Amino acid sequence: MPVTVAPTRSALWLLLAVLSLSSAQAWAQAYEGARREEVDAGVHTPVLTKAPELVHFVEAAYPAEAAAASKTASVEMLITIDEKGQVSDAQVTKPVGDGFDEAALAAVRQFQFSPAEVDGAPAPIQIQYVYNFVLQPPKVEESAPPPPPPQATLTGQLLARGSRSRVGGATVRCGDDPEAPEALSDQEGRFTLKVTPGTCDVRVVANDFHLFTTKEELAPNETTEVIFYLLPKAPGYETVVRGAREKKEVVRRTLERQELQKVPGTFGDPIRVLQNLPGVARAPFISGQLIVRGAAPDQTLTFFDGVEVPLLYHLGGGPSVLNAEFIDRVDFFPGGFGSRYGRAVGGAVDVATRKGASDTLHGSVKVDLLDSGFFVEAPVADGISIAGAARRSYVDVLLPLVLPEDPEGGTLLVLPRYWDYQVRMDFGAKRGSEPGPGGRSTGYVMAFGSDDLLNVVASGGGRNRDVSVDARTLFHRLKGDWTYRLGGFTSVFTPYAGYDLASLGFGVTKLDASVWSLGAREDIALELLPWLTARTGADVRFEHLVGEGQLPVLEGIQYAPFPGAEPKAELQTIKRVANTFDGALYTELDLKVGPVTLTPGLRATYARIYGQDRFTYDPRLWVRVQPAEKTSFKGSLGLYSQPPEAFNLEPAPLGNPALTHERSFQSSLGVEQQLTDAITVDVTGYFNRRYELVVSPGDTVRNEDGTLTRFPYSNRGLGRAYGVEVMVKHAVTRDFFGWLAYTLNRSEQRRVGGNDYRLTTWDQTHILTAVASYRLPYGMELGARMRYVTGRPTTPLQHTFDRYDADRNRFSGTYGEANSIRFQPFHQLDLRLEKSWLFQSWTLSAYVDVQNVYNASNVEATFYDYRYREVFEVPGIPILPVIGVKGSF
Repeated sequence: MPVTVAPTRSALWLLLAVLSLSSAQAWAQAYEGARREEVDAGVHTPVLTKAPELVHFVEAAYPAEAAAASKTASVEMLITIDEKGQVSDAQVTKPVGDGFDEAALAAVRQFQFSPAEVDGAPAPIQIQYVYNFVLQPPKVEESAPPPPPPQATLTGQLLARGSRSRVGGATVRCGDDPEAPEALSDQEGRFTLKVTPGTCDVRVVANDFHLFTTKEELAPNETTEVIFYLLPKAPGYETVVRGAREKKEVVRRTLERQELQKVPGTFGDPIRVLQNLPGVARAPFISGQLIVRGAAPDQTLTFFDGVEVPLLYHLGGGPSVLNAEFIDRVDFFPGGFGSRYGRAVGGAVDVATRKGASDTLHGSVKVDLLDSGFFVEAPVADGISIAGAARRSYVDVLLPLVLPEDPEGGTLLVLPRYWDYQVRMDFGAKRGSEPGPGGRSTGYVMAFGSDDLLNVVASGGGRNRDVSVDARTLFHRLKGDWTYRLGGFTSVFTPYAGYDLASLGFGVTKLDASVWSLGAREDIALELLPWLTARTGADVRFEHLVGEGQLPVLEGIQYAPFPGAEPKAELQTIKRVANTFDGALYTELDLKVGPVTLTPGLRATYARIYGQDRFTYDPRLWVRVQPAEKTSFKGSLGLYSQPPEAFNLEPAPLGNPALTHERSFQSSLGVEQQLTDAITVDVTGYFNRRYELVVSPGDTVRNEDGTLTRFPYSNRGLGRAYGVEVMVKHAVTRDFFGWLAYTLNRSEQRRVGGNDYRLTTWDQTHILTAVASYRLPYGMELGARMRYVTGRPTTPLQHTFDRYDADRNRFSGTYGEANSIRFQPFHQLDLRLEKSWLFQSWTLSAYVDVQNVYNASNVEATFYDYRYREVFEVPGIPILPVIGVKGSF
């Protein structure tokens, strides 16, 4: 019997979106990681804009012994296709022996595909391919070919059940016959299959989806149109495996959207997960501060898509100011960040938003006990999509219903309220279009903002004074982004404008500060050689600041009421205006020599603040050595600078025109080790020295005429922080993800010429956090978070006698050594249980997120009675269950 090979060509399950994009191909990815702690679930899911097609097929040689024994086989392989469409690697995933594996590999390695495109650009990709070896009977010579048999056509679209997302790269066929024709769905999920009329046992195979089967009756010479809904294998956990992106920073932890919404104690808010990472100390409840490696909160900056924003969380410690569905990823740099970032001597957080859906209308609605919000995304034309979100709290309505009554008849009114919004429009190359000779341009325009208002009124009862507090924080941003790519050249231009408002009212005192900002970034990357990549850019910002206040006049007649109350005085209105400009140029080089990657960088800054000129130069260096595939060593050295507050440069007695930038020397050394396919360990030690810090009070200077000037501020502060960070991470698998984070930290400070170093307010020696989430049967997920933190340093009250200030009509306290005692250690367990129901075109989830499950009594702060005789502790939140529902489509 003659032997022929009838392989099945396609079986192209577009499986692993391996985006091995170089830094010259995508600027944002040039900065992706270097110890990049990647909890990879729901990663910025790349859009497959063009599937690869087999354009040159090579027939495999049938093994002689197998042919003689009439053996057949199907060889399953994992094929890696590079950006040129060539097969760069092929591996057998299920060996069958008898020479079939070797023959299939030899043939497949000669295949040629049309290049796949991801997000509109050629990119490497991995597919599964099945090569079928079939023995064919000898051909019978016929005098005349018979008439072609009638055919039936099955055409339609593949959608993901529960979200209606298009399923591309799926194989559709009738039955299990290896010789049966099959079709491959395109990026829109559409397919067309021509088969013999009759009953078709439809089988649809797609990566990350269960096998779909059904029966269709197909009539001769007719077309049957269908829509098949494929069931995802693991709803809620979406895992995307991609090629390793360029790593530079020693510590860069990248968190991804969908997995982060499952962490207990965060109420489904991805950005709040930052508080569970190594290097981040726990902030007091409702403060919302980021305390990174012992630095003050204002020494760590936060960005949305590279644009600085004043805050991350509503009402200090509430939900983040960005809708969770809008988040693509969160890049957190506890230190040693790249030259692209500046104006900070602590850490940096950059939250990246994602583009709207390009396939069809999607959205979600979420309602819980704190707030309600919605998210919607849709394509409006080929190459153009929009997305929008909004949220509003109703805590101000519910909180008065649960506040305890004052037994002495007083009144306590706490009215917090917040809202936020985001709108984004993306535009660029059409899906599946070929890049032209002039390159490819894409971009987007986005507007976002947030408003927080807190009113507290306490009066009457047993209080020795009435309290009225009004606090408001508001900001708006409008930004654009234009990205141009041509070969190994990438340019990203980002202009933006913003408005910030912060106001505080305490009794008769009113303070308002507004900032109008205008800025732009230009980031350029160029791959000069395979082992050399250059990056450079500019970062400029102009700010117009206006400060207004209504304060009691310190001179004149004051009428003092009973002790403990504020003196009554006339009010005065003050106003200050300042303009600042900050412009920086930066450059970096990536040099790769074998297993060593060397990245020198420099950031040069010119600032004009309140009429004063300032210059800084910050050289930085990163080294990464990877002696083995699963082992990496890394280290960094660098200088960082942060400008002083504009109003602090006013003439004395309100400021000090001689203030300069705060400075920091940061260093770190670490190792990464992958223990198993799912478990990695990362250990990093660091030492940071901060100097020329702005402290108060400042120096007293003798003038030429013999008079003395005492400045309220000076650059005479010194600080240091050192410690070790450990992270053991279990990557996302089908049913589980989690990590264990531990930080050993010491944060100290002193003044130049002062005494020995002492603990800062931000020191927390031991920080241990364990996070885990497990996917149970029946669409349920259970997660837990356990935290233990050393208590924060505080200054003891040492009352020996009352101290009364008759001029100010108030008492003052007597204290011991600064930060010589600590609060009690903090410990808390949080649980989250979620149940999902998957319908044909939408998904419903219900969850309960319980904070402080065993009702631990943690002290968050202290205050004193008006005579400073007693210390009163402010407890943290008791057990707090939050119930919510979320529908998505």
